[in-house]
Amino acid sequence: MIKHDIKKRKAAKRKARVRGRVVGTSDRPRLTVAKSLKHIYAQIIDDEKKVTLAGASSLVKDVAEKITAKKMKKTQVAVLVGETIASQALAKGIKKVAFDRNRNLYHGRVKALAEAVRKAGLEF
Repeated sequence: MIKHDIKKRKAAKRKARVRGRVVGTSDRPRLTVAKSLKHIYAQIIDDEKKVTLAGASSLVKDVAEKITAKKMKKTQVAVLVGETIASQALAKGIKKVAFDRNRNLYHGRVKALAEAVRKAGLEF
């Protein structure tokens, strides 16, 4: 078996395991985090209505300008994205979310984003 296929299959199993436990409702939507080698993305999703309520990433114009101006490291960018998504959520009246780390470990950039969201005022 090709090593890349095995890695993809294991990642899909981890994602399914996490998503089996985490569900977003109208009262408590799901905060999902995705990351690539260069960027990080966060969305707040209501799974019952199948609607994205808020979204932020390192590619959004406001965030990207701050990143290039200060030449931030990846974990600092994750903190900035976390603060951005939290401010959007609080503006829409969302105070509690269910955290979905996807297939990623709760470590590094994912942990930095989660802690920034908590510090900004969201509960999970």
